[in-house]
Amino acid sequence: MRSVVVIAALITLSLTAIPVCASSGDNKPLNPDAIAALEARAAQAQPREQTFLYAQLVQQMTELSIRQYAAGDAEKASNLLKRIQQIAQKIHLSISDNDKRLKNAEMLLSHTAFRLNEMLHATSVEDRPLVQQALAQVTEAQNATLMRVFQK
Repeated sequence: MRSVVVIAALITLSLTAIPVCASSGDNKPLNPDAIAALEARAAQAQPREQTFLYAQLVQQMTELSIRQYAAGDAEKASNLLKRIQQIAQKIHLSISDNDKRLKNAEMLLSHTAFRLNEMLHATSVEDRPLVQQALAQVTEAQNATLMRVFQK
């Protein structure tokens, strides 16, 4: 009986620890300098690492855009959304057969598409077309990445 209680406690602890670990990535401070550094790193990276780095860049830019929009700075958020579309195009071009972390890139893009969908519902009517375009580009990049994962 005692072992059942210990096992139940461990299961409960593990179930509560996983969401904390998963959400901790969203709590890190995002700033334009860190995003610019990641963009430079992605541009200079080896082809097998570029897809993941670009996916990471799109994810961080999306989070910053959401924060800027929530803070009332719609102009900066719109500029980031336009850059997200450009980077999503680069993801299409950078996908290769020997990508190092292709599945991780696909998961990041999936999470980013989810966050953009949330942003779509929170934005004003004037800003929705731009968010929809960014969401469409990220979804296309995610689908292309997913297709490449399944081709392996």
